This record gives sequence, structure tokens and C-alpha cells, in this order.
Amino acid sequence: MFIDEIRKIGWDATTERIMSKTDADVVRALNKSHCDVDDLMAMISPAGAKYLEPMAALSRKYTRERFGNTVNMFIPVYITNACTNSCVYCGFHVENKMKRIVLTEDEIKREYQAIKALGPFDNLLILTGENPVLANVDYIARALDLAKPYFNNLQIEVMPLKMEDYALLRQHGLNGVICFQETYNEARYKVYHPRGMKSNYEWRLNGYDRMGQAGVQRIGMGALIGLEDWRTEIAMLGYHLRYLEKTYWQTHYSVNFPRMRPSENGGFQPNVVMSDRELAQVTFAMRIFDHDVDISYSTRETSDMRNHMATLGVTTMSAESHTDPGGYACYPNALEQFHVADSRTTPEVVADLKRMGVQPVWKSWDRSFDIPTMNPCVAV
Repeated sequence: MFIDEIRKIGWDATTERIMSKTDADVVRALNKSHCDVDDLMAMISPAGAKYLEPMAALSRKYTRERFGNTVNMFIPVYITNACTNSCVYCGFHVENKMKRIVLTEDEIKREYQAIKALGPFDNLLILTGENPVLANVDYIARALDLAKPYFNNLQIEVMPLKMEDYALLRQHGLNGVICFQETYNEARYKVYHPRGMKSNYEWRLNGYDRMGQAGVQRIGMGALIGLEDWRTEIAMLGYHLRYLEKTYWQTHYSVNFPRMRPSENGGFQPNVVMSDRELAQVTFAMRIFDHDVDISYSTRETSDMRNHMATLGVTTMSAESHTDPGGYACYPNALEQFHVADSRTTPEVVADLKRMGVQPVWKSWDRSFDIPTMNPCVAV
């Protein structure tokens, strides 16, 4: 389990290693064809910030070689905001006075139909709050069953589950799981997750191993940027990614660097702010570190940022997202989990990508080649 590995690494020691990196360390990393985590530390260090142009060029090169001029499109759907956790930064906080919605089967189908009316989305991400009573495995399985007539690639972002539960959901059409560790800093983890299921750092972290043991095809991972030092978070993410790729080598991986946005739970503000330039630095560094990993940007990021990075390293994007349950058709005024920054319509996102020479791809990933399926009938 990765929990055993990360406890050998040490948070403070990793921070010190990153901050000690020099120009020579960065140049050495940029001249290697295969980088290790130490090289990743150099590229995300303060010294690495001076090398954005060569990093961007390398990131663009590796992205084109591996993914072509394509961006895979997906859309999220929240089916409930019922949650038993007390995450201090989240709009779904259990003590937040808000209407809790659990979509019925008919409402879930209406959401799917509304999404299909927005564009030819084929990659769906189903999200819930963490509520083992109202949003249990049976409820998630039924949501997957209902999605199969509309979408071919189904992923979930829900509470960490048992290995047997992931295996069961695979029988209902599950292709992938996304889970954010939020912070890899175990000593500070409970500051942000004081109560509820999510307060168990070890259970959450070991969830990725359970996904791999269950044979989940795609695993998405990341840290919430804004809680702890972002450089150390990304280094830990690099360690975690390498461990998973070695241990569960038949699984494919994606990473995301969600920057904290305002929520409606009392005004929690980020402890650490990552600038656009620093987000670009992290994106380039991750692509150079791992040529094959899928890098995803959600609508948390602005349209300008997403447009710019679509040619330089990002390979998956969402469009026209609603972060409230039933937001596409049933309950458009429900409370969001977080505010989106990119409010463009799907056609507007597509038009912008095409103007930059990037082809939006709607179909699910081609498993035989692990590159986006280039079907001219659906890529619009």
C-alpha cells in the first residue's frame, strides 16, 4: 500500500529537497528522456520557474507525440449533494444550511438527456457527496446502469469504496474512478477534514490501491491546490503516480491540479495561492515527468487559461459543467459545490479549440492503442 511508502518519504524533507534545487538540476532534468521524481522536484522548484519557455516547448512536443492535436471532452453530473463530511473548504459541508438533493431515477435520466442535448458527450463523470446511506454502492450502480444507453465511458467521483465494491461497479459499466487526496500532508489532513468518513487519511489514500486491485481501467488523482504547499503536494503526487504505474501497470492514469475556488460554506480562503504561471509550470513539469499521463483541466480554470494550455500539455477538458445536483435540467438553482470560472457553452469551447488547431474528441478512449479515437463523424 502507498501509505507505507509515503511515510518513508516525509513531508518536510521533501519540501527541503525541492527548495534546494538549482539551475543545474533543472537543466539536467530537461535534458533527460525519462525523468524521476527528483527531476520533477527540480522542474517545479523556484529555480524551475526561470525555465518556462523550454519546459513549454518540451511539454508541447511530448503531448503531440503521445496524444496528437486532440483534447478529450467530458462532462460531470452531480446526482446528490448529501454528505456526512465536514470538509472546511467544501460547499457540501454537512453543517452548511442548504437543501439536500438526491436525484430519483427519473431525474437522473433527465439530467443525462439534457447533457446529450448540449453536445455529443460520450465521457461522463458521475459525482456524489460522501453519504453511505443515501448515496451507497447500489445507488451508484443504478446511476451507471441508467447512463449506459447515453454514454460509453463512465467514471465516478464518489466516496472511497472497498475493493469488492469497485469490482461490482465494473460489472455495471464503470470504466474509471477519480479521487482527490486533497492533501498528502498527513499531519495536517484532519485540520481540513475534522469529522466524517473523509477524516480517515489512510482509508482515503489506500483507496487508489483498492481501485488497482479491482482492475479499474482508469484512475484519476490529484491534490487540492490551496491547502498546503503546492510544490510538495505535486512531488507527493509524482511519487504516488510512479508507485501506481509500477504496481498496477495495466491501469491508465490521469492527474488534475484543481485550484481552490470560493465556496458557500462560510468563506474559507486558500492558505496557498497558485498563480497562472505556476499552474503552467506544474503542467509542463508533469508532462515532461510522465509523457503518457492524461492531464485534465476542469471548468474551475478560466477560458483563457484552458485555451492556452490546450496546446501545451492538457489532454482532457470538461465543458458547460454544473456542480450542483440536477443542475442541467431538474434543479438549476441548487447550491454548487464550487463556482466554475469557465462559463462558455459547449459550442463556444469547441470553436475556441478548433481555432487553435486542437481537435475535440468526444468518443471514449480507444483501449487498444490508448489514444483518443479519431472518428470524424463525432469529433466536432
